[in-house]
Amino acid sequence: QCNLTGWWKNDLGSKMQVFNVDSQGDFSGMYHTAVSSTQKPIKPSPLRGSQHLDDDDKCTFGFVVNWKNFSDSTAVFVGQCFMDDKEREVLQTAWLLREKVDDLGNDWKATR
Repeated sequence: QCNLTGWWKNDLGSKMQVFNVDSQGDFSGMYHTAVSSTQKPIKPSPLRGSQHLDDDDKCTFGFVVNWKNFSDSTAVFVGQCFMDDKEREVLQTAWLLREKVDDLGNDWKATR
């Protein structure tokens, strides 16, 4: 089964550390983003997630990152673990980012 514990790096240079996956599939960690639209200095941000503990190497998972250390936005990620042709675990993910807006009329521009 896929083991999410440890360090992961994406194509843009962002890094994620998953501390431990418990027996229910729940985990926490820190996300070190390499990209941001804020003018504030980027800082590591806490994450919480859960994965299916399937018997194969193709588990699905999801996690939330609270960018509270430098932004007022929140991101959610969903993904699946695969084995590549060199027998390495690879995580494929998709994400949504929710930025804070001032009022309901601006809700349309809050999610990327």
